Amino acid sequence: MTTLDIPDAYAPHHECISTSTSITETAVDPEETVEPSVPKDFPTTIPPQHDSCTLVLCFDGTGDQFHADNSNIVQLCSLLRKDDRSQQMVYYQAGIGTYTPTQIPGLLTLKVYKTIDLMIVCSLDVHIMDGYQFLMQNYHAGDRICIFGFSRGVYTARSLAGMIHKVGLLAPDNWQQIPFAYKMYTRKDPVGWNQSKAFKKAFCMDVPIEFIGVWDTIDSVGLIPKQLPFTVSNTIIRTFHHTVSLDEHRAKFKANLWHWMMHREMELAMESGIEWHPDNGRSTDVEEVWFAGCHCDVGGGSMKNSMRYSLARITLQWMIRECFKVETGIMFDSDHLREIGIDPATLYPSVKPRPQALSVRSAMIQNEPKNKPLFKRILSTFWRHPLTLPDAPDKHQTLAPEAPSVSMNDEQCLPIGTEEEEELRNALSPIYDQLKRSKFWWILELLPIEFIQQMVNDKWVRVSCINLGRPREIPNSSSRVKVHRSVRMRMEAVHEHNIGNKYEPKAHFKNPIWIDDD
Repeated sequence: MTTLDIPDAYAPHHECISTSTSITETAVDPEETVEPSVPKDFPTTIPPQHDSCTLVLCFDGTGDQFHADNSNIVQLCSLLRKDDRSQQMVYYQAGIGTYTPTQIPGLLTLKVYKTIDLMIVCSLDVHIMDGYQFLMQNYHAGDRICIFGFSRGVYTARSLAGMIHKVGLLAPDNWQQIPFAYKMYTRKDPVGWNQSKAFKKAFCMDVPIEFIGVWDTIDSVGLIPKQLPFTVSNTIIRTFHHTVSLDEHRAKFKANLWHWMMHREMELAMESGIEWHPDNGRSTDVEEVWFAGCHCDVGGGSMKNSMRYSLARITLQWMIRECFKVETGIMFDSDHLREIGIDPATLYPSVKPRPQALSVRSAMIQNEPKNKPLFKRILSTFWRHPLTLPDAPDKHQTLAPEAPSVSMNDEQCLPIGTEEEEELRNALSPIYDQLKRSKFWWILELLPIEFIQQMVNDKWVRVSCINLGRPREIPNSSSRVKVHRSVRMRMEAVHEHNIGNKYEPKAHFKNPIWIDDD
C-alpha cells in the first residue's frame, strides 16, 4: 500500500491513502510521475505585482454559498491572492436566497423570506447595492474592476456594471445616496435618464469595467421577467467572456447571451449624455463559448467538493486562461493553480498555446450517478442545494481504460497528470440533468412560461410558450458558433454502459469554431 500526498482539486491539501486502486499495465506509477518543469524561482503569485489595485467581485448563483458542492465562483475565490489590499481586493457575495437582511426579524420569518427570494428574486436590489457599496468604498482612480458571476449572480454582475454606467460611482462614504442612485438606475423613462445624467455630474465619476467573466447566464430573474438598463450590453465593459451550457433544457434556464443595445435605449442614453468611458476607445471584446453539460455542470456545484473530475473544471480553467490572455491583472496563487490541474508556467510571463488534445481512443463517458431518494428530490425541487447526505459510490464507474482503474472514493488520490490528461478525464465526467434527476421540474415544463426575446429589428418582446424540455436555441447556429474542444472529445467517446450510444449535445450547431485548438 502506498501513501500519496496528492492535493485534491476541490478541497484543501490533504493526505490520501488508496486502499482499492488497481494499476493497469498502461498506468503511470505515482512515484514516477513527473511534475511540470517549473523554475525554482517561479513566483508564488502570478502576476507578482502591478502598479494599480485589482478589485475582484464574485457573485454566486441562486442558493449558492460556501457548501459541500461549491460552484466555480467559490473555486475561483480560493485561487486568488488576498493578503495585500494595495494590490488586490476580493469581494464574494453568496447567491440569491441565502441573504440575511437585517430588517427581517425572527428565524421563521427569515426562512420564509429566503424561500420566497429563491422563487421570485425579491432581494436583487440588495445584492446589486451591496456590490456597489464595496466599489464605492474601495475604488481609486486607475484601479481595475473585474466582476464574475454564475447563474442569477450573472444578472447581479451585469446590473452592477449597468448601474455604474448609467449613474456613475459615488465617492466614498455616501451611504445614504446609494438607494437613490439605484432607483434612478432602474428608471427607463426619459426623466430617469436625464436625472441619472445630472446625478452623475453632481456626485459620481465615470469608471470603466476591465473584465466580466460569467458562467451560464439565465433569463429567469423571478416569476416576472425583468430587464434593467445596460444588462444586455454595456460599452464601459472592456472584455466580456461567457461560458454557456449546451445541454441545459429547463424552461426557466434559457441562455441569456450578449445582445447589442436596442435603438431606443441607445437614443435615450445619447440624449442624456451617457456614453462609454472615454478611456475605453473601443467596443467591448465579447467571447461566448459553449461547453458540454447542464447549468451546474458549466457553473459548478453539481458534484461534491471531494470529487476531483467534473465538466465544471474545464470551464473554470478556460476562464482563468482568459484572464491572463486579456491581461486583467488578476493575481492568482501559483500553488493553488497547480491543485486544479493548471501549470502556472503556461500562463506567466506569457500564455502558451494549448497542446493538441489527447485522443479519446477507448475511453468512456462516465454514467450519471444514481438518483437521490424521493424526499430529497422533493426538497431540492426549487433549491439547488439539498440536504447533505452521503451518496453511495457506483462500483461500476470507471474513468478511462488507459488510466488507473479506481473507485470514485479513491479518485482524489490519483497523482495530478498533465493538463491534457486531466482535460480528458474532466471531459468524460457525468452530466447532471435536473429534468431527469428531479421530475418535479417538469411542472414548469408543462406551464406557459413568459420570457423576453430580442427580435431581428432589435426590439424586445415578451414571449409565452410551453417548453416541454426543449433544448436551448443557439442564435445563428449555422454560422461558426464557438464551441470548446472538450465537447468534440466527448462526442468521440461512448457511454460506459451503452457502447453504441455516443454523446450528442442537446443544442444544435453546425461548422463550429473549436476553441483552445491552438
